[in-house]
Amino acid sequence: MTNTAARVRAKIFGTLSPAAILAVCTFLVSACGPANNQAADQNVSASKPALSHEAELAAFKAAIRTKYDMKEQAFRDNDPEPILTKFYAADAISTDNEGVTHVGRDALRPVYEEVISAYVDIESFNSFVRGDAGWDWVNFHVSFPPEAEMEPFTFKMLFLWERVDGEWWSKGEMYVMGEFDIP
Repeated sequence: MTNTAARVRAKIFGTLSPAAILAVCTFLVSACGPANNQAADQNVSASKPALSHEAELAAFKAAIRTKYDMKEQAFRDNDPEPILTKFYAADAISTDNEGVTHVGRDALRPVYEEVISAYVDIESFNSFVRGDAGWDWVNFHVSFPPEAEMEPFTFKMLFLWERVDGEWWSKGEMYVMGEFDIP
């Protein structure tokens, strides 16, 4: 891998300790658990009929797939603006391989302005949703135009999602090098 590819990979992604991933997952499970989500469930059922778990999950997957498609297209178009304003929530949090945390769209902007020339393909691996919160484990494949002379690579990523006024927004992500084996 060229120095530039390594620098780009290190700037955006990298290694995140298993303990950090476990801490985030534990938080999400507790935040989405029945005791903490009871009021939200009652609110949803008062305004519209409850979906079955399978229907709720299918709707979530379709909605975030639309967001992933938009993000992939923004990379192909070399335009970070849709990613920053239509994918990420205003207060999104992203932590890189060195433990540097980027909070908010303004902090994410320089990262995306630097790496927007890459191509991405986002492949969902495992999704969860309950009410207005969800997460999605993905393979985040990164490749480059031939003239860049950079090797492709893949990250294991966890996207965190929140539905606000009916629209899903990425609240952030965590990532490590590697690829999930998806059957």
